[in-house]
Order: sequence, then C-alpha cells, then structure tokens
Amino acid sequence: MCTTPSSPDDAAAATPTAGTPDAAAEATEVRALWEPLGLPGIVDVHTHFMPDRVLSKVWQYFDAAGPKVGRAWPITYREAEDARVARLRSYGVLAYSSMLYPHKADMAAWLNAWSADFASRHPDCLHTATFFPEPSAGGYVRDAIESGARVFKSHVQVGEYDPGDPLLDPVWEVLDESRVPTVIHCGGGPVPGTFTGPGPMAAVLERFPRLPLIVAHMGMGEYTEFLDLAERYEHVYLDTTMAFTDFVEETMPFPADQRGRLADLGHKILLGTDFPNIPYPYVHQLEAMARLGLGDDWLRAVWHGNAVRLFDL
Repeated sequence: MCTTPSSPDDAAAATPTAGTPDAAAEATEVRALWEPLGLPGIVDVHTHFMPDRVLSKVWQYFDAAGPKVGRAWPITYREAEDARVARLRSYGVLAYSSMLYPHKADMAAWLNAWSADFASRHPDCLHTATFFPEPSAGGYVRDAIESGARVFKSHVQVGEYDPGDPLLDPVWEVLDESRVPTVIHCGGGPVPGTFTGPGPMAAVLERFPRLPLIVAHMGMGEYTEFLDLAERYEHVYLDTTMAFTDFVEETMPFPADQRGRLADLGHKILLGTDFPNIPYPYVHQLEAMARLGLGDDWLRAVWHGNAVRLFDL
C-alpha cells in the first residue's frame, strides 16, 4: 500500500527486526527446495523495490494495518536496499521485479524514472514501470517501453481507479501492441476496494482480449473467477504472491474444489512472493507451493519455466 511520499529524511529504516531470518541460513533452505528439481534458479515476478521515502510509507501502512486488514502485518525484511538485493541473489533468484505504483496523478512518471535507474544498476531486475489514469499516461508508458520496461505494475486497490477508465485506453492499447505484461492487483484481498474484483477486469479484457496480464495474488478473494479469466483469455496469467501461505489460508483460503485447476493452468502460473513486504519468511511461499502436491514438473514450470518463456529470459 502507498501513501503520499514525504521527504528523503523519512527514508525506510534499514535495521532488520528480530524476526528477520539469517540470510545464509534461509538461502540454504530456499535452495534445498529448487536445486533438487534441476533448475538453474527461480524467477520471482512480484517483488517490491521503491524509492526509500515511498517504501517507508508503505511499511508505515503495514505497521498500522490492523484496523484495515484485521490483523498484524509485520515486515519480515526491513533491510537496506542492497541487503534485500543480495538476499534474492543468495536464494538463487535469477530475475525479479521492482513492483511500484502511484496512488495519485503526476506520480507514475517519477516512479518510472527511479525504476529505470534501479534496473540499470541491477541487470537481473526485470525493468518495471507503472501508470495511473491521467492524460499523460499513454505517452509515458510508451516512453517507458522504449526505454526497456519489460513489465508494468497496476494497483487498482491502492490507486482506487477503474481499470476501464477511458484515460487508460491509450495505456492498454500500447501494452497490447507491445506485448509487455502488467502485474495487476485487482482482487479483493486483503481489503476490497471500489474497483477490485473480476468484473472491471473482465470488461477491459472484452475490449482488449489479447492484453497480456498477470493477476497478482492469484486474484485473492475471487480465486475462482480469476481462474476463469485465465482459462478464457490466452494471455492472462496469475502470480502466486502470498497465495497458499498459512497467513492467507487463515482468512482467504484457496478453494479446495479449485485445486485441480491449478494443475490444468500450470503453464499460466508464475512465482510471486511480495518480498520484502511479507509477514513470514520468504522460504514459506515456496514450501506452501510444494505442499500443494502438484508435482515436480508443475513446480519447475511455475518457479522458472513459465517466466523464462513469458519474458524471454
């Protein structure tokens, strides 16, 4: 979640909390899950890197999330940027994203400039960009793609906008034309918004049926309906961010009667974690997926192969 950026003096605190796992020990645990599968590493399409003063506000939101989310949400990896990058690399993450998003107009282009610089400093990062419904959106989205953006982030809940807003038509047209996918938080979890849910996204896809989308969190809150969209539209994928974990299963469990569809759509599911903004260790996301019992081939595809194919890695 994101609130208004403040001054650089409010940069994100970089002191690990008592619950932050030892990096070397967790790297061993993570690698013990994917190395036996014969993979060269894993690809995480949903990780967050933002300007410090923005990330600080995001962490403040989660620190006070109780009244809105209904439960405590401690940030497990409250570390400096370089330490977080080093963690992902030690885990064997071959490519990751810098998911960032505006909550108001006249913010996205600035975030895109920061993200382009981040990607230039970290070539294993999938150059990420974002947008907001505003008259300039189509132009700066095209500029971002021409500058090398490989994935976009849209947060319908935080931005409180309708993905069908006419101001976004030029954005969807450019993304449809360029085939650059968007990771879009459009499900109702953890807290529903005015424009979350499958209805608004279905309306967009009816107009742009070839639009490449990655539904964040497996569409948490409306899993079945977003699986329907992935079945119906060739270029709609889902990421696993926080899905299947103990934290989410307590309040928004994945429906048991939909488990078979995970196997059927295994070629359209991508690993996502929400690192570093998660209230449990990184390894737990992988453990939660492994215990689904969908087999090694499914894990190979979701943890590596599908993203390699989609992003031509």
